[in-house]
Amino acid sequence: MFLAKVEGSVVSTKKDANISGRKLLILRPQLVDDKDPTKFKPGSNTIVAVDTVGAGVGELVLFTQGSSARLAPNMKDSPVDAVVIGIVDTVDVFGKQIYSARQD
Repeated sequence: MFLAKVEGSVVSTKKDANISGRKLLILRPQLVDDKDPTKFKPGSNTIVAVDTVGAGVGELVLFTQGSSARLAPNMKDSPVDAVVIGIVDTVDVFGKQIYSARQD
């Protein structure tokens, strides 16, 4: 599993029937910064993933890739390589919270 920020969405009116009706999101993987482990640094690439949990732009999500992506519910026969499988509430690194979805 990987962490990523949802940066946008993709609309495709013509696609494989097994992913028809599925929301597609643009994700940017997030890495814990080596120089400051209390922060994330964005990855240099983006990925398109099928959303199975109702995530939105700006949210931090968990996603999986490869054969694991097809283990998500109703994805067995779908030609997918990445699937959003969770919306993140908090992230702790070395006992310190570096992310919280709560807006205090």
